[in-house]
Amino acid sequence: MTWVMKKRIHDIELFIKYPHDVQHELFRKLLGEAKNTEFGKKYGFRDITSYKEYTERVPVHAYEDIFPYIQRLMRGEQNVLWPTEITWFAKSSGTTNARSKFIPVSPEALEDCHFKGGKDLISIYVNNYPDTRMFTGKGLTIGGSHQINEYDPNANSYYGDVSAVIMQNLPLWAQLIRTPKLDVALMDKWEEKIEKMAKITSQENVTNLVGVPTWTILLIQKVMELTGKDNILEVWPDLEVFFHGAVAFDPYRELFKKLIPNEKMNYCETYNASEGFFGIQDQRDSTELLLMLDYGIFYEFIPFDEIGKKEPITLSLEEVEVGKNYAMLITTNAGLWRYNIGDTIKFTSVNPYRIKISGRTKHFINAFGEEVIIENAETAITTACKETGAILDNFTAAPIYFDEGSKGGHEWIIEFKQQPDDLEKFKHLLDETLRKVNSDYDAKRYQDMALLPPVVHSVTEGTFYRWMKKRGKLGGQNKVPRLSNNREHIDDILQMIRQNNL
Repeated sequence: MTWVMKKRIHDIELFIKYPHDVQHELFRKLLGEAKNTEFGKKYGFRDITSYKEYTERVPVHAYEDIFPYIQRLMRGEQNVLWPTEITWFAKSSGTTNARSKFIPVSPEALEDCHFKGGKDLISIYVNNYPDTRMFTGKGLTIGGSHQINEYDPNANSYYGDVSAVIMQNLPLWAQLIRTPKLDVALMDKWEEKIEKMAKITSQENVTNLVGVPTWTILLIQKVMELTGKDNILEVWPDLEVFFHGAVAFDPYRELFKKLIPNEKMNYCETYNASEGFFGIQDQRDSTELLLMLDYGIFYEFIPFDEIGKKEPITLSLEEVEVGKNYAMLITTNAGLWRYNIGDTIKFTSVNPYRIKISGRTKHFINAFGEEVIIENAETAITTACKETGAILDNFTAAPIYFDEGSKGGHEWIIEFKQQPDDLEKFKHLLDETLRKVNSDYDAKRYQDMALLPPVVHSVTEGTFYRWMKKRGKLGGQNKVPRLSNNREHIDDILQMIRQNNL
């Protein structure tokens, strides 16, 4: 471990020891730096002296609320939300009102948040695995793509998938230890890119993978197909760790064990998004995420039953409790102020502050008061797969609404890499596990009073890939929506299946 890594581990230990001091100091710094921006002047940042005053003056913002400011930034205006020049925007999946969101990425957010998160990830990993041989080869990152911002009349700015923004701005030393080169890694034609990546990286000594599980699986399978090997270790014998994020890993764990049959293979979870880098798995034997408190992000939390209210109660870090679900609010060094990122998290510990991602504020099923969140669904799917020998590829679920003479329910579309030995047993276990982990669902299912047992469609391999391709959502940070409280996605997939006789 280098001196720089040791120093950073010491810094992390300091914010673990003094979390509130670190956050309060950061809060004051952010307001001070932005006091002369248009947003800072509007809300009187210069006069705000306490967190309480901040919450009274500055409302909670969804993307739709802050979009008029972002739109002006994208047209080339500056000093609107943040004082330094914004020339990069991270593009992510959209809201109800827009196909895509564009999140400003300031120089400070790149350096003190995204890059710092990447360096900390490596430092923590090396601290946990001092015998690592990761540096004897290269890291393979599956990135998105970026392009010139056509909304800026002077063409002085760019937007793209957050992974592409980070990769394009990496220092030279970081470019030298990763593969493939940027001209391939940032290609925008996904199918052509995956083909080229597989050809190039199959000739490299890849020791670590970084990416979203779903797209990483596709790349590994493509490499195996091209090389004719039975497992990826025949191609990359020194592969030792997969740094993953964006979707829960548990449903994919069995498939990765098949693709990478090495008991010593390590898996390390991260929590990063277009808006920032939030958490890192800091323990070998637990997937809990250490909340990173010195990345230029000030945190607040909305209790679960306050989500969706116009003026929700918000809590500071000192006020959170273990085991409760919260929506996460962030104030950042890229000019996002009391911004609701749309994720729900649960604290597993408050000393230090460790979390698990429990879902999305807009991805749930609550058509009948059952309040099923992504965490419930993934627990149920993982249990049912384990008990029936199934290996999951992807899934989505939505409500079946009450109809005249019929009760409601949930409809699931599931794509397996390996079919369950008994689909009826799988359905039963899915239902039973949901009842165990969610008392509201259990109450609605009691004697089929309000909800009937789930309807499950097992679909052919490649169904979700074809659907994502149809929507122009291949690669990068794009992912299949797990749950929806309406039938838009599920009906679209079912229609595609019928049209193509899949």
